Amino acid sequence: MTSSEEFELSDAGLVRAYVITKGRGLPDDDQLSLITLLTAAPEQGQRAPRLSPEEERLLDICSDGYLSVAEIAGHTRLPLGVVRIVLAGLTEGGHLVTRPPVPRARKADRAILEEVLNGLYTKFG
Repeated sequence: MTSSEEFELSDAGLVRAYVITKGRGLPDDDQLSLITLLTAAPEQGQRAPRLSPEEERLLDICSDGYLSVAEIAGHTRLPLGVVRIVLAGLTEGGHLVTRPPVPRARKADRAILEEVLNGLYTKFG
């Protein structure tokens, strides 16, 4: 294999990713992080005929309920960045609904936990 053939083969993935994303850049992490939850918009009974095969596949994956961006990327063979870009485009087009991730729960107060434990010891021995 010559060096020009190697160059063409290695660049094929880059060109394909550029075509899939339509040349757009990565969305902000605030807009679409790895744990942002997405689902298909309720009115997606009739889809726009201008969606690419990748966009159709991502919509099919999202149609069963909320999944995180990381889970959606795991169901495809596409790079995570490409998936994030396509999902951002589908969200902007109104095909997907996003829900921010559930915030972390606060840590319980240690004093309250000790009081509960002492109460249990008192009551049950």
